[in-house]
Amino acid sequence: MSNEYLVLSALGSDRPGIVRQLAKAAAASGCNIEDSRMTVLGGEFAVLMLVAGSEAAVAAMESAAPEVGRELGLMLLCKRTRPRQPQPAARPYRIEVSALDQPGLVHELADFFSSRHLNIEALDTTTYAAPHTGSQMFGLSMTVNIPASVQVAALREEFLDHCDARNLDVSFEVARG
Repeated sequence: MSNEYLVLSALGSDRPGIVRQLAKAAAASGCNIEDSRMTVLGGEFAVLMLVAGSEAAVAAMESAAPEVGRELGLMLLCKRTRPRQPQPAARPYRIEVSALDQPGLVHELADFFSSRHLNIEALDTTTYAAPHTGSQMFGLSMTVNIPASVQVAALREEFLDHCDARNLDVSFEVARG
């Protein structure tokens, strides 16, 4: 018996108990939470969740979602999906960037990899006050899959030069774990 898959995306005012209620709804429908990302952005709680189960279980979760969203005060969106296809031989690299905050940094960094046809698997950003000066700082952490056919040393050097020209502090290493 093969699993069916459902992605849930939810957004609403942050408060205790949202994760518990979403997990309870998944369990009650007979679904397993296979992957999720949850965070607070401003005063809003945001979640992306991949659930899997039998056709009946996924259908039950899909049917329950509107009521769960109403009960929790969440905008909730569901979309059926399929299992992720095997990726070509590639190795994940973890890239960390920090700099004074400025508009367009995420676009510029994403463009660097996209223009080279490299897939960004995950990306997190934040802003924070510098410890001694209070200046608005920018932090980015991303995972990029780099195919075996790419010369990593040359790519790393090109990226470091790109970042150095923009006064961005960066690390570029093989992802661990």
